[in-house]
Amino acid sequence: MPAVTREPNKTGDYLVDYEEKVFEDVKAAPGEKALVTFHTVAFEGSIGLVNMLQATRLQRKGFETTILLYGPGVTLGLQRGFPRLGDEAFPGHGNFAKQLTKFMDEGGKVYACRFALQALYGHGEGALVPGIRPINPLDVLDLILLHRRDNSFMIHTWTL
Repeated sequence: MPAVTREPNKTGDYLVDYEEKVFEDVKAAPGEKALVTFHTVAFEGSIGLVNMLQATRLQRKGFETTILLYGPGVTLGLQRGFPRLGDEAFPGHGNFAKQLTKFMDEGGKVYACRFALQALYGHGEGALVPGIRPINPLDVLDLILLHRRDNSFMIHTWTL
């Protein structure tokens, strides 16, 4: 085995050039919209949290941004905690609720499909993070079509 000839990395070191930005910083034109849809299970991967961060970034770039939780995506919008609601049983346990709340506090809208909420996951509307608006399952497609009609930027996330 060859010998290591450099010092090992230490806490606080930079491993990449995080300051270089290759592309222009795109901002929304007045009235532009964005829709981010989630058909993914909470805690089954990072995409739910990553796209919540993307939705927040779109909002901050000036897009009127909406999040749609449907299918297993409604699990991202449930209030959690153990032993009480809001208690974090492990680091990151409250990430989804915190991120959605921050997004809504900054003007974003979040909708959750009532069918998935009750029929698939056995929860009532009271289980949702405050501020999330439950919608009829027939509204899921119409919300997407309304954004398409408005030439919105859309990110669709599907995982199982």
